[in-house]
Amino acid sequence: MFALLMGLKTVSPGELHQIILRGQATIIDVNSRQSWMQAHVPGALNLNPADYNESDLPRDKESKVVFYCANPMCRKAPNAARRAKKMGYKCATVMSAGITGWIAAKLPTERGE
Repeated sequence: MFALLMGLKTVSPGELHQIILRGQATIIDVNSRQSWMQAHVPGALNLNPADYNESDLPRDKESKVVFYCANPMCRKAPNAARRAKKMGYKCATVMSAGITGWIAAKLPTERGE
């Protein structure tokens, strides 16, 4: 919801799963470290949405970067994606359903490091 209001592209959990299977994106979880340790999208990096650097993102600013946080009401992922856009990333996207939507869609998760 917030992502669309900010003019960002969004993907559903199912769409993100297909993107991951094709190896076509860097996935960034901006939830707390504790939340990330409990369950995250397979292969997702855990970054603080307020202080990540360009060095934490792919070198290629044309590559797809998908951010997600807790749920559709969370603003951390849209804010982090908007920040990436300001850094020049053209394909910064948000999975607005968040990890709760991913789990509700019965998609696989990873735990721990």
